Amino acid sequence: MYGRGLEEAVKPFCEKIRSVAEDDSNTCIMTHLDADGLISASIISMTLLRLGAKCVVRPISDMVPAVIEQMKSEAHDFYIISDLGAGLGAALNDALGDRWIIIDHHQLPDEELTGPYSAQILNAFKYSIDGGSEISSGGLAYLLANQIEKRNWDLSPIAVVSAISDNQDQGDKKSLISINSEIIKTAESHGLITVDLDLIFTGRETKPLHEALASTSFPYIDGITWNRENAYAVIKNSGVRMMENGRWRVLAEIPQEEKSIILDAIVKFVATSSKYKTANLTENLVGYTYTLVNEDLRSQLRDAREFSTLLNACGRTGRAGIGVGICMGDRYVCLTEGEKIADTYRAILAKSISTILTEKWRTIDNGRSIFVNAENLLAEEMLGAVSSLLSGSPTLGDRVLFVWTVSRDGMHKFSCRKCIGCKSGSDLGLVVRNCAESVGGIGGGHKAAAGCKVPSSRLEDFVSCVRRAILDSKFTNSS
Repeated sequence: MYGRGLEEAVKPFCEKIRSVAEDDSNTCIMTHLDADGLISASIISMTLLRLGAKCVVRPISDMVPAVIEQMKSEAHDFYIISDLGAGLGAALNDALGDRWIIIDHHQLPDEELTGPYSAQILNAFKYSIDGGSEISSGGLAYLLANQIEKRNWDLSPIAVVSAISDNQDQGDKKSLISINSEIIKTAESHGLITVDLDLIFTGRETKPLHEALASTSFPYIDGITWNRENAYAVIKNSGVRMMENGRWRVLAEIPQEEKSIILDAIVKFVATSSKYKTANLTENLVGYTYTLVNEDLRSQLRDAREFSTLLNACGRTGRAGIGVGICMGDRYVCLTEGEKIADTYRAILAKSISTILTEKWRTIDNGRSIFVNAENLLAEEMLGAVSSLLSGSPTLGDRVLFVWTVSRDGMHKFSCRKCIGCKSGSDLGLVVRNCAESVGGIGGGHKAAAGCKVPSSRLEDFVSCVRRAILDSKFTNSS
């Protein structure tokens, strides 16, 4: 079904998970704290629980040597590491022997593609599958779960959410491709998801029309994005009713004719009022949406993109356990708390973006790359979310973006993205891994999104290295 050797490759990992369950092993699932990490860990956890096993889930920001050393001294019989661990096979092998497996979709160094512990690593890139666009860690976890027990098809919707959360909607009109599209077909065949071509507004299921428009940052619409007053005026002047029976209308419930009117009004506003003319605006505002039909109307879990934002909010604000609880089905205590967390998270993001764009001293821009100093502004867990939002702003367009802050262990942590319109052929995952390792740090990721940690004493050396590397053809991925 999935091709390129992956279906066969999954089998020994399935057997290992069955063995862990049968042996009543004390299993710890170590996972990244973003949405993909929380989803992949939840799918693995649900699979183990359905096999009668017990496990714990521990979300973390980074898999660093200190974490591995701590794992060595703990009483767990087995570790499943999801959405983390690329490049750390040797360290895990030294610390834990064969008591671990990795389920991950980030780029691997060459030695882990075929090395002595390769059999313990399930990674898309080992099978010539692009983990940046074709499958997420949540998707890999779902393939495992589905092969272990076919009834686990009910976990397919959150696997779709994991792909959306990692910006893998890179096909035509923001469609999911390759293995992700196969998972969607499974979810659709069981009546769990519907896929529609629609306006892509942030909060299309929950926010009033003007708030959803103002919250939309991909594409960034100058004068509307993060400007509720202008967004309100655009929709009100279009003639579309904003309220019905005493409550705000949401995008998901209005007819197609009115959506077309709103789109025309946005295009007219941009043509007459915006400083930055967003290229292909109509095409970028229309794309495929993924609706989880078993979730309540007006729930933050009904739209896959909004679901992923809520999970990222939980993970990046220190409440990852709430996100795991939601993934595993809690629609009462965890969901209520998660919705509050998401509101706080959005406020933090809006304030952080505003500060960065107004405090010009924070940026160093040479036209090709832009470095943003977010020290004393961003917690390390928020870096990825902020860099993703900044990368959609036309004020930073065409550049490679590096946002940094100081982590709790005193190192400098970076989140890296290709900004809108960036034509650089550099593979950011390769760039940051190479440059971080050259100064005693650790890093990796995907072609257009990556991250790393480097010693603070070597910050200038790292910055110089990445500036050279993004111009070096050896860091260009030919695909």
